[in-house]
Amino acid sequence: MTTDPRALLYRQLDPAQAQAITREALARCDDGELFLQYTASETFGFDDGRLKTADYAREAGFGLRGVSGEMTGFAHANEISAEAIRRAGQTLALLDPAANKLAAPPRASNRKLYTDASPLDLLPFAEKVKLLEMIDAAARARDPRVVQVSASLAASWSVVEVVRPDGFVATDVRPLVRLNVGIVAEQNGRRETGSFGIGGRRLYDDLFAPETWNRAIDQALAQALVNLESVAAPAGEMTVLLGPGWPGVLLHEAVGHGLEGDFNRKGTSAFSGKIGQRVAAPGVTVVDDGTLLGVNGQGRRGSLSIDDEGTPTSETVLIEDGILKGYMQDRLNARLMGVERPAMAAASPMPMPRCRA
Repeated sequence: MTTDPRALLYRQLDPAQAQAITREALARCDDGELFLQYTASETFGFDDGRLKTADYAREAGFGLRGVSGEMTGFAHANEISAEAIRRAGQTLALLDPAANKLAAPPRASNRKLYTDASPLDLLPFAEKVKLLEMIDAAARARDPRVVQVSASLAASWSVVEVVRPDGFVATDVRPLVRLNVGIVAEQNGRRETGSFGIGGRRLYDDLFAPETWNRAIDQALAQALVNLESVAAPAGEMTVLLGPGWPGVLLHEAVGHGLEGDFNRKGTSAFSGKIGQRVAAPGVTVVDDGTLLGVNGQGRRGSLSIDDEGTPTSETVLIEDGILKGYMQDRLNARLMGVERPAMAAASPMPMPRCRA
């Protein structure tokens, strides 16, 4: 890519211009920022024994947000230039003038949860295709019941910068890789599928290690074979145990939205006004964590060094031993509720369940 990732954001604009335009556009607001982003991504799909897709894309753009009281104005474009940002700033003129002084900026942080390097540049095209060919061959040889294999490899590399009218600037460079393996197994005329994926905010290195992609095959195959023996689930209520990780999606959809600050500020959540009260069984702790580390100390998929408001991410305990401790907050709702604003783990927060004996 480039030795200075920020240069990809400032091809038609310089940093001083960005700060000056942001200061001018948000002069009537009590909070807000200019969010710049450049992203390069690639995807390889292997199916039916051959490479089916090989895509590469680059995109860039900005979002300009202004906040005045409870009102928010937002405009965006896929051209990062002084003219485009000034035009976007005209939208914010529709907001009522702020009654309060500009909100304080997020706290600054030099913490990095992942490398700045781009996974797209470090390995040639042929090696990526070869990996998928090896996965296909190894999976088909693993068990005679395997009748179909699909594998995909994907990566992205993003450069983001948050510019505030008070001069605060936060920059983050975000790699992301993913390997997925899907297997269809057939037995006695019955076909079932299994899948497994692995990745995170790191480079391709460990995904290309034989022990990694062989584990992906084993997990996908085991799932397909278990499904071949599966029977219909009985109807009725039953106990469900969720571990940490992707099962957090179920928790998020069940109670996660109700733990977001805006619903509780407006009194529309089942958790409104219940801080300090028991809302779950003893032993249940729910944490929203944007700082999780994975392979080789690199960030896991949902981790971010800063969120999209420029706030360093953190571990936020929402429910501890069944007691409601707090909510997930953005800057707007934290300010209106008069509480400290801990960063959410991601734009779409995924609370992680923890069960402690």
